[in-house]
Amino acid sequence: MASTQNVQDEPEGTGTGRRAFLLGTGAIGAGAAIAATEAAAGLATAPPAAAGPGTAGRDPGPDGSTFTIAVMPDTQYLFDGDSIRPEPVEASFRHIVDRRERDNIVFVAHLGDLVQNAGAGELEAIARTFRTLDRKGMPYSVLAGNHDIDSRTDDQRGRTPYLDNFGPRRYRRMPTFGGASPDGYHTYHRFGAAGRDWLVLAMDWRASDQGFAWARNVLRSHPKTPAILTTHEIVYTGERGGDAVFSEYGERLWKELIAGNDQIFLCLNGHFWPPARTTRKNEAGNDVHVHITNYQDRYFGGAAMIRLYRFDLARDTIDVETFAPWVTGRDQDELNAMERRELILTGPDDRFSVPLDFDRRFAGFAPAPARPARPAKALLLPGTVAYWRFDSGRADGTPLAGNDRVDDLSGQGNHLVPRAAPGTPAGTLRWSSEHHPDQPGHGSLLFGGTKNPLRGAYLETEANAPLNKAAFPKGYTVEAFFKTPADWDPGQNGWAALLSRWGMAGQAGKKQGDPEEPVATLGLSPGRELQWAVYPLDRDGSVTNWGHELPLGAWWHVAVVNDGRRTTMYIDGCPVARNPATRNRGLTTLGLPWLLGGYEYGGKLDQVLHGWIGDVRVVDRALPVRDFMLT
Repeated sequence: MASTQNVQDEPEGTGTGRRAFLLGTGAIGAGAAIAATEAAAGLATAPPAAAGPGTAGRDPGPDGSTFTIAVMPDTQYLFDGDSIRPEPVEASFRHIVDRRERDNIVFVAHLGDLVQNAGAGELEAIARTFRTLDRKGMPYSVLAGNHDIDSRTDDQRGRTPYLDNFGPRRYRRMPTFGGASPDGYHTYHRFGAAGRDWLVLAMDWRASDQGFAWARNVLRSHPKTPAILTTHEIVYTGERGGDAVFSEYGERLWKELIAGNDQIFLCLNGHFWPPARTTRKNEAGNDVHVHITNYQDRYFGGAAMIRLYRFDLARDTIDVETFAPWVTGRDQDELNAMERRELILTGPDDRFSVPLDFDRRFAGFAPAPARPARPAKALLLPGTVAYWRFDSGRADGTPLAGNDRVDDLSGQGNHLVPRAAPGTPAGTLRWSSEHHPDQPGHGSLLFGGTKNPLRGAYLETEANAPLNKAAFPKGYTVEAFFKTPADWDPGQNGWAALLSRWGMAGQAGKKQGDPEEPVATLGLSPGRELQWAVYPLDRDGSVTNWGHELPLGAWWHVAVVNDGRRTTMYIDGCPVARNPATRNRGLTTLGLPWLLGGYEYGGKLDQVLHGWIGDVRVVDRALPVRDFMLT
């Protein structure tokens, strides 16, 4: 515990008040430490290289993408001499086990300064509160803060009341426990969550050279595991709302452990207040997020506040919230004025989100395995009437020649041939190896269309293709993978189509709507909203499904499904909001070709796509989401 705002002396664990010197305290040399060995301390430890289980975390649900780590900072004022108030800690632990399933809380980390004076009675008292977690099998880590031991010593201090209560023997029944350093003051823990293994490295108040060597060995022994470093001191801040800066000891941690180990992506410490955070680039050029969390300066010694770190790998975000269950769990009418202030903290360093592209951040040591290509025959579900893919094996940028043909892999004979707007230079339609990560075929076509002037090449079905006459009276599923480039321009590229059909609504006898628009189009509005605009068999007018604005530079999957009654659009397997309830059946046809990447209006070519198209499949029945190409 320390604050850079208020530096008056306070009672020490086993020494005198020394709040003013905390920032200047570096690691204590081995000569000043108390020598100890595992045998002398009577400890049972696992070797640093021992493999943890990696599967102890609970699956958070159908997508398996979220989990939560609960963090508890300095609780020392609740265990101070004969002033023992375990109720707030017990309330926090009860909240954690009660919400374990709902929030998928997979681990709890205490950041040290459990007690005020390193006394045996104090430590025994708080150790009893952890039985709430023990009884429910809730895994956790604990580390020594400067008030839990003699702060003048490092991890070679030997046996202490802290070690008697929170030594390695406490964790040996936990499936997440990976091992401890020979001195017993450092531990590591592994759990599985969201499809990955994760490691928590719990480091003592002051690591010796031996301690740093042990920690580096743990990381070397688990080279593909993302790691969270928890310790009592790393960073501090001089003012509320200011950025955190590294303390002298924090700089040593950075130099000797964090900077050179890309696995460490998040560091958590207590000790100082107010809360703050910062990021720093490691030697691999990646951000390391470093957070202080400590609320002992608040009413009732912080009331054992907890901070929940909710990892959401689908959103590439860590959401953080801070609150005191001892307060929030009670009848609000019974709270005093100060307790009401502790309900939920909403300041920018108490409640916030950390954007984090997990796959990209971990790519240097644990790259996400690419999904392999799938053979075309695996995609030929019953009812498949067309399947086009573009993994030709040709070098990136190779133009489609005028005599090239893209075969329909469904076996139904719906082959595609190149066409071009007048005046289009050669080479505007190219083979590409880019693809959606879940796309069956690892290839695409890059279209280079423009509106003014109208230029670009596209594909269309051959004149005798059976698909040209298909009306789909019993339903259909149309799927496509696509990507819009960063230079996509709404004026030049809006209203282009991924897939469209020759033939105007007026020609088909449709009396409502625009008589010059095509009878079927899957296109992109100037706002990058997907639009499925079609004239069904059983209606005089059109029916339109609308998506939402899609970011540029990303791959997407779209599916349009009609079950013979209604049509639903899905983006990446998720239904969009603007799916009309209008009953409609089938697709109007004039027996004319389909266009891939081209769009006609008024009986002539009007626009060519600017972007990539990957695999495209058409099925003559409604498919469930589980059968989409991206699953």
